[in-house]
Amino acid sequence: MQEIFGNASSFIKKPATLSTLVAEIDKLDWYSARQEGLGDLYEGLLEKNANEKKSGAGQYFTPRPLIDCVVAVMKPTLKDIIQDPAAGTGGFLIASNRYIREHNDPDAWTEADQRKYRRDTFYGMEHVQDAHRLALMNLMLHGLDSDPNAAGIRYGDTLGQEGEALCKRGATLILTNPPFGTKKGGGLPTRTDFTFPTSNKQFCFLQHIYRGLKPGGRAAVVLPDNELFEGNVGKQIRADLMDKCNLHTILRLPTGIFYAQGVKTNVLFFTRGETEKGNTKEMWVYDLRANMPQFGKRTVLTREHFAEFEEFFGGDPTGNNSQHRHSRESGNPETARFRAFTREWIAERGDSLDIAWLKDESDGGTDELPEPAALVQEAMGELEGAVEELRGILAELGEEVGEEVAA
Repeated sequence: MQEIFGNASSFIKKPATLSTLVAEIDKLDWYSARQEGLGDLYEGLLEKNANEKKSGAGQYFTPRPLIDCVVAVMKPTLKDIIQDPAAGTGGFLIASNRYIREHNDPDAWTEADQRKYRRDTFYGMEHVQDAHRLALMNLMLHGLDSDPNAAGIRYGDTLGQEGEALCKRGATLILTNPPFGTKKGGGLPTRTDFTFPTSNKQFCFLQHIYRGLKPGGRAAVVLPDNELFEGNVGKQIRADLMDKCNLHTILRLPTGIFYAQGVKTNVLFFTRGETEKGNTKEMWVYDLRANMPQFGKRTVLTREHFAEFEEFFGGDPTGNNSQHRHSRESGNPETARFRAFTREWIAERGDSLDIAWLKDESDGGTDELPEPAALVQEAMGELEGAVEELRGILAELGEEVGEEVAA
């Protein structure tokens, strides 16, 4: 509770108004409020706030239909150690908790089960204090604790020493949507355990994820398109990922579902191998972007939009579903939403994972055109990727990056 209200500021100016608010909050029966869905109401308020572009909160909020889809195919269990290294407001952890409780009978859990559930199941880290505050309140309203000596969402930098400790703790399930862009200040992360140092935050988070997975552990991570094809260090990280993990599925997401409508994103699903080499043999791509509506305020993304993908994914959360998926192949593969690609074929393309084959015949619509700020953000993302590639070329040539280039 102290962390939730730490360094809080109020816009309430009149003492009488503040006194009335505190008195009304004090009347709440928090136990009954949880039973009556106050946590779900709070999630709804977070979503509404995220959709208000002026609030700036959208960058910490992943659409709940997408979260519910990812959690459904990853099938979290009580035995899992679940982590979100870019927790935001805690959406992935809350949804995982809901899934576990809906698919089990908590009343039948043993005392050891209860202890594991409370103290060693849900872990997260968030670097933005306001988002961390919202996440702690979200956990509390959903009946989850944040114990400094056990599980919970920590306030800290995943790309710093706190993240290194989180990685060493390990996880069997990591679900996350890392922040877009480069590290604040443009420098390299302060962590010393990354094989491939880079200022690109998504690549740093990706290394944290597959390094932090226990053997057999599974992960789903949201990444923008440019992380799938960037060269130099990006290519090295993707190759390392496919060596250490079975990258079995990529879901190409529809446009317009995040706060920056110009950002095109994907979900990578992978499972940590028992060995360090050669774990990816075959990778499936499911294209949910081509010939889909432009989502926004007028066309709202719902769970139903992911129904066919969930059926395609299959029942094994580790991705061992090739037989099921091949059995669904029929008709013209050039018009199907899903296709399989061998590791050798991917290597021939320079380990680029930006794979598309469907002709997008959607009109794109004019009702939901990206705002100028979104277009600028997309352009900035592409420029940052180009600068990162130039840095890699200079490094290969043995040249130091000058201050003007680094800026």
